[in-house]
Amino acid sequence: MLTKKGAATRLRIVDAAATEIRERGVTAVTLEDVGRRSATGKSQLFHYFPDGKEQLLLAVAQREADRVLEDQQPHLGELTSWDAWDRWRDAVVERYRRQGVHCPLGVLITEVGRHTPAAQAVTGLLLERWQREVRAGIGHMRSEGLVGEHVDPDRAAGAVIAAIQGGVAILMSTGSSRHLESALDLCLDYLRTSASARP
Repeated sequence: MLTKKGAATRLRIVDAAATEIRERGVTAVTLEDVGRRSATGKSQLFHYFPDGKEQLLLAVAQREADRVLEDQQPHLGELTSWDAWDRWRDAVVERYRRQGVHCPLGVLITEVGRHTPAAQAVTGLLLERWQREVRAGIGHMRSEGLVGEHVDPDRAAGAVIAAIQGGVAILMSTGSSRHLESALDLCLDYLRTSASARP
């Protein structure tokens, strides 16, 4: 178990790596770059990440996965009105606009590899936590009669998350958030009109 000082040093290294990736992309970043930015030597880097760059990238991915949800709060946890959903929608779009084309979380499907069990676990946990929050919001809106009774909260939440991730993938390729906004807006339009639609 790490000491408080050790945990702080490890976090500083992870944050430095994430910043480097945001600025320069995954493939351009070296351990030397991370060491310079975090003011840590090579021996310290390998003390906290003995398996090298791949282990560090996985730690960055875990940290960024946590940030994905943190950046959406408090809106994500308060999806109890259409105004609240609109605020959450705007927070999601703004987060990914700020991020731009370099996504530290993208290490899961590049350097670390989408088939790496550890990477899959990080991605799976993020999506599970995210979908659970959205599902709770849809369930609340359905209980208030603001979403149709025929709407399955779990399936609808899965579709919302898939729409976001598809839009983010295009944003990372093109630099434009247009597809992300369109996909998310269509999902929310469906939920809004479902209360008056026939099942």
